[in-house]
This record gives sequence, C-alpha cells and structure tokens, in this order.
Amino acid sequence: MKQLIARRKNKVIYRDGDKLIKLFDESYAKSDILNEAINQARVAETGLAIPKFHEVTVIEGRSAIVMDYIEGKTYAELLRTYPEKQGELIAEFVAIQRDIHARKHLLLTKYIDKLKMKILRTDLDASTRYDLSMRLDDMRRHTHVCHGDFIPSNVIQSKDGTPYIVDWSHASQGNSTADATKSYLLFRMAGEEELAELYIEEFCRISGATRAYVVEWIPLIAAAQLGAAEDPVRRAMLMKWTYEET
Repeated sequence: MKQLIARRKNKVIYRDGDKLIKLFDESYAKSDILNEAINQARVAETGLAIPKFHEVTVIEGRSAIVMDYIEGKTYAELLRTYPEKQGELIAEFVAIQRDIHARKHLLLTKYIDKLKMKILRTDLDASTRYDLSMRLDDMRRHTHVCHGDFIPSNVIQSKDGTPYIVDWSHASQGNSTADATKSYLLFRMAGEEELAELYIEEFCRISGATRAYVVEWIPLIAAAQLGAAEDPVRRAMLMKWTYEET
C-alpha cells in the first residue's frame, strides 16, 4: 500500500514498500523530470551514497521517478530532536557537503550557466541583469559536484549511520562556495538564523573560503532564486540580498 510522504506544489511523494515514487503533475515539464533522473544517475557514478535510481515511468497517467526508499531520520529531524547537539550535527552536515564537493562529473550542467540563465529570466531591470551576468563571468569556475539544494531535510541518516543525500534535481558542477552560499541563504529564508551562522562559519573553517568570498556570491545566488519565489516575504528577502549584498 502506498504511503504519502510529502505533497508539493507540482508533485507528490509516496513510499511503496522499499521504493520511493515521485509522481509529477501534468504541468511539470517532461524535460525537467528526465533531467532530474539523469542528474541522479550521473551523481551515483561518483560513488556518493544516494538512493538507487530505478526508472522513469508513467503511473496513473502521470510521469514518475522510482528510486529506493531510505529508512532513517533527516538532519532536519535530528536538529529538532537534539538541539543540544546543533554544533556537532552542523559539523557533520558540512562534512557531508564537502564530500559532495570532492567529487566530479563533467557531464553535469555548469552551475554558473544555470545561474546566468535564471538571472536573465527574472523581472529585474535590464541594467541589473546585465551587471549580475557580468559579475558571474568574473567568478572563479570550478568543476565540483554541487547539490544545489543542500538543506538538512535532504540528508537522511540511515539506520546503519550512513548519510544518504536526496533530491538531485538542482545538481550541477561548479564552485563549492556558491553551493554553500545557497545553503546559507536557504537557512536564512527558513528563519534559521542561528543555524545559518553555525553552518557558514563551519563551511568557511573547513573549506578555507572567506566570509568576504561568500558575500560576493550572495547577490548572484539571491537574484537567481527570484523567478521561483512566489512567497512575498521570501521574495522581499531575495530582493534585499540582490541589491544590498548582506
């Protein structure tokens, strides 16, 4: 029997025995579904612990991705359950992200190209779009695997202690600090200011990145998220970061 796990704007996620099924609405672009499946298959080739991908199929007339279901607790659940261990858990979380960044797969989309495309599609004025696009061209280009949505709910600690990373729809190759900057902003947009600071301090400590370099990425990452920001509060935050770099 299928068990509903989550319901999103344009998809629902079910557990069916030892399988997890992402069932997409008809409005969801087929190319995006196939791209997510390809991302997952490519990332699996790097040796990271991720759910095994099985197939893209059609269920009840709707496109679906089928993969292994991972039993365990997400780091979001662990942080809520053990607030006294926040520092330890955030350190583990950053170490997992650094392991991602240590991998490479040269067929993944380039992160800077994705950011530039998203910025050019926003409703920002033409001058701002041009300025941000030029600033992106000046940023250092790397080929690290980047998750693109690395938040505590996307890492599951299995029963044997293995951390499995899920949801690779935004995966790309690029600059690891850019990937971390997005995680930092996602913490802040969720109202988790304390965790955001713990996270970015730990990332900078382990990676050697400076806070100033993170700040350089903030307007670029924030602007790229504007097209998907329907909530007015989140949009206001992203607009502030786009122009104020704080």
